[in-house]
Amino acid sequence: MTIDKTRRGTSVSVDGAELAVFEQGNPDGPILVLVHGWPDTHHLWDGVLPLLAPNFRIITYDTRGHGESTGRGTTSEMKLEQLASDFMAVVDAVAGSTPVHVLAHDWGSVQVWEAICEPGAETRITSFTSISGPSLDHMGMWMRRAPRTPKGVWQLVTQLLSGAYTLFFMAGPLPRLFFRVFGRRWIWALSLRIVERVDKRNLHFAPTLRQDMIGGLRIYRANIVQKVFRPQERYTDVPVHLLVTRRDPAIRPASFDGIERWAPVVSRTDVRSGHWLPLKDPHLVAAATTEFIGRIERVRA
Repeated sequence: MTIDKTRRGTSVSVDGAELAVFEQGNPDGPILVLVHGWPDTHHLWDGVLPLLAPNFRIITYDTRGHGESTGRGTTSEMKLEQLASDFMAVVDAVAGSTPVHVLAHDWGSVQVWEAICEPGAETRITSFTSISGPSLDHMGMWMRRAPRTPKGVWQLVTQLLSGAYTLFFMAGPLPRLFFRVFGRRWIWALSLRIVERVDKRNLHFAPTLRQDMIGGLRIYRANIVQKVFRPQERYTDVPVHLLVTRRDPAIRPASFDGIERWAPVVSRTDVRSGHWLPLKDPHLVAAATTEFIGRIERVRA
């Protein structure tokens, strides 16, 4: 067995975008696709990759309009249906008919949820490890059905307050101006070190960070209102493992309660961490993902 830890890049063309795709790790291992969120690129996983490389053939890519990937520059192309289609196009290009495992964070996780809730997804996706990114349909359903008890109301109110930042992100030119001024890499790095207590050695950003921050705001405008306030019942048979960050300022742990209704094969690990767990604790992410995949592979054997 040989292990190739060098990064090899290619591209996948899909619906007006050229997606930059990178491969490394063990070419003989199970395929593991890693999907980033906002405002990241495939560099989010730079600290996790060396820990996974001996065991997996690892595929990362920049989602449309981010990093080295292109797009049409429209808001409509950021709808979850399109991003899920992009994800499946990458899976098809790199894996053919071979099912893959997936690890995703933030909006990357949100778009993978969209993909695995499509009919037949379980034939293409063997397992999904999700960090800090719910299905927006499931989130909307949870908000509708949260118990109207003091505890339930408190959980709903705290989630609404935690998600209030999305209103600012959708406020036209104002957030674009904000990130044009404050979207510098050193400012973002400092905020993650202070708020999330991320070791500076684990901070990995693309040169396009500020552009990605501004352009990536389209994903909020394209999806939040449409999905959260008009949710659909979406089910999946793909085995899911949730890494729930208990100190996440955006996604409250209670919002994942009752997820078994939509994903019957689901497990959960609560972690005392903030939102950017792949940067904060890459060893935990790699270990949890490897353990979950191993468990699923043993069941399938």
